[in-house]
Amino acid sequence: MLLSPAAVLAQQTLSEVVVTGSRNEAPALDTARRSATATHLDVPTLDLPASVSGVSAEQIDERADRGAAEAVTRTVGLSAAGTPGNGGLAFASRGFYGVNSVGVAEDGITLGVGSGTINYPSDTWGYERFEVLRGPASLMYGSGTMGATVNAIRKQPSRERSTELMLSGGNHGTARMGLGSTGALSDTLSYRVDAYGARSDGDRAFDNSKGGKLMSALRWQPRGDFTLDVTADISNQAPSRYYGTPTTNGRVARELIGTGFNTEDSDIHYRDKRFKAKATWQVNDALAVRNELYHFGADRHWKNIEAYDYNAAAGTVARSDYLEIGHALQQNGNRLALDWKGGGHQVAMGWDASQANFRNTSNSPYTGSSVVSAFDPVPGTWISPDPYLPRMGSTLRQNALYIEDAWKINEQWLLMGGIRRDWYEFSRQDFVAKTGFDKDLNGTSWRLGLTRKLTAQSSVYAQMTTGHDPVTSLLSLAASQTGFTLSKGRQQEVGFKQQLADGRGEWTAALFHIAKGDIITRDPANSALSIQGGKQSSRGLELAGALQASPAFRVEANAAYTRARFDELIEAGGADRSGNRPANVPKVTANLWGHYREGGWRTSLGLRYVGSRFGDNANSAGKRLPGYTVLDAVVSWNASPQTTVSLIGRNLTNRVYATAAYNSQWLVGASRSVELMAQMRF
Repeated sequence: MLLSPAAVLAQQTLSEVVVTGSRNEAPALDTARRSATATHLDVPTLDLPASVSGVSAEQIDERADRGAAEAVTRTVGLSAAGTPGNGGLAFASRGFYGVNSVGVAEDGITLGVGSGTINYPSDTWGYERFEVLRGPASLMYGSGTMGATVNAIRKQPSRERSTELMLSGGNHGTARMGLGSTGALSDTLSYRVDAYGARSDGDRAFDNSKGGKLMSALRWQPRGDFTLDVTADISNQAPSRYYGTPTTNGRVARELIGTGFNTEDSDIHYRDKRFKAKATWQVNDALAVRNELYHFGADRHWKNIEAYDYNAAAGTVARSDYLEIGHALQQNGNRLALDWKGGGHQVAMGWDASQANFRNTSNSPYTGSSVVSAFDPVPGTWISPDPYLPRMGSTLRQNALYIEDAWKINEQWLLMGGIRRDWYEFSRQDFVAKTGFDKDLNGTSWRLGLTRKLTAQSSVYAQMTTGHDPVTSLLSLAASQTGFTLSKGRQQEVGFKQQLADGRGEWTAALFHIAKGDIITRDPANSALSIQGGKQSSRGLELAGALQASPAFRVEANAAYTRARFDELIEAGGADRSGNRPANVPKVTANLWGHYREGGWRTSLGLRYVGSRFGDNANSAGKRLPGYTVLDAVVSWNASPQTTVSLIGRNLTNRVYATAAYNSQWLVGASRSVELMAQMRF
């Protein structure tokens, strides 16, 4: 029988599978998902010879985690140490800390890091899932991922029309609003729009913040084997200008916790724009081709006083480091990928190319000082004798080729391997000195892993993987660093994963050892000279699990122990730091959540533990940040099938704790807070 063109098109178009579920159902098992963060291939997490986990949108709603850093640090072994100076998205994982060792991506694409700053994405609204691939991830993401990579996965357009609305308000002048909508525009077009805004007065001086964003996506599917996705996003953030509380005798000055020492006209501002177009063509059952073209832009501005020295006897605070800095970052790129299946193999190969242009404007060398009362400071206005001028501009061109293969030898054995080569061409111009230089860098990374299925629901694996980190942010290389190469590292890891019967839970375990060389140290013969040759290592154990103990009660828990040390490191003045723990790295972290349901009610209690950390590589007693435990709770009521009302309590014991050290200050965590939130879905 002859078919009309419309009928042929209907046969070629794949019908959409809409997954529905009750808000009373437990989130899907982590090990049952396919991880786009850990591999380019279609391999279930249970079979993957790597350590990857995440938090889903359902878990984020249960825990009411609206900040990206709050959400991802619920995963095993990840701790946050964000500050106003690094964009707020700095993490520690497996003994490595900072934006040059723990990368942040959105849908697998990372933005070039300029002057040690990552600020996007700052919140969880509009994302289906946040995943963390622990250990070196250069095979997937290139340089700057020795400790881990955090990947934010967006919610996608759907032909099934739905809308979600979130309204929240609480003490400290906190208010949030989120709107998400998706649906079909025609037989071939569907859309998704997510809007979010938040503001807060904070619980101390200069802790007020506000921000908003708009995420939009359009999907065109003219036939079943071809899809075109276009996204356009804008974001505007004005985060907290609180730069910490002064310390005295190696402890935070509690009498000053509510006091701020910035200026009336201080400013932090981040403006981001992102555009992407992704085409996917399923050529046949064995071959798929994808191409993704993107443009990212970030404009940032800081104008603050950032260092405070407390004189308790005089009752004064000496202020210094009058900084004004501006970043203008533009990145354009293209990712071409081919996926092939056949003969027990899955093969992914691709070419990534990008160019980033970075411009730094500042008032270096940041002089200026003042003295104010410690207890009743007059903020004053920001004044500096140093002019605010364009200081440097740089261009970074990157090309990368990769290939990855998963060979299913039989029903029990899976062998995975991959290799990637990155080429970087860097060019810098110093506008004040009227000098410039060019620098080429390159790095090769590979991964080899083997998984043995013990049963249909359990597996054991071993892997070896390599990676590379820059000695500083690649877009900010200085003339003094032209002789340096990328720091290289290698990880060995073994692990176990198991799903419990009837989908009642899961648990995972991982043992790892990472060794990184060529870090910056001082020449033993001349401590004034920086050279490559330092070494850093870490080893540890990570455990994570979830259990549906009964139809009404579910528990989720994880814990990590990390022994990190500098094997060789000499700092300024010839001080030997060998054997010391790297700054901002805790030995122990843990998370525990319990959820209990009764009728239309749900009660969730959560504990977050972060062990003690040092604020410097010297492991100074006066810069040892104590460990802390924070208790959170969420009580939710399903007022109707479409509406949930939640009461959220943070830091219920009102614990005073420090999240990071900044100059001679400690950044004190938020005090007790309460919010009332309504969520509507229709």
